[in-house]
Amino acid sequence: MTRLLKIKDNKQQRRTRTRRQIKNHTLRPRLCVHISLRHIYAQVIDDVEGKTLVASSTLKKNLKQSLSKQAEIIGKEIAEKCLKAKIKQVVLDRGCKTYHGRLKILAEASRQGGLEF
Repeated sequence: MTRLLKIKDNKQQRRTRTRRQIKNHTLRPRLCVHISLRHIYAQVIDDVEGKTLVASSTLKKNLKQSLSKQAEIIGKEIAEKCLKAKIKQVVLDRGCKTYHGRLKILAEASRQGGLEF
């Protein structure tokens, strides 16, 4: 197996491992976070019905702050939208990413906004 295929396979294994642990919490919706090099995407998904309840990203906004500041803004915004939709408890789906950097900032900002993990 080539090096790039091994990296891709390990990434997929980490993603399925975290999703398997999250699927046990069927009562709570899933806060799925995707972080690319330029943008941050966050959405709250109800896995029972297969619908996106709330979503927010940096695509629609002209944010000229640093990437960590953008993560904080998106975290607060997703928390506000969740509270308007009467969602207080979610499960954080970090995918294959580690709980570090912008992901941690987004999670802490959404906790300060009123969400419970």
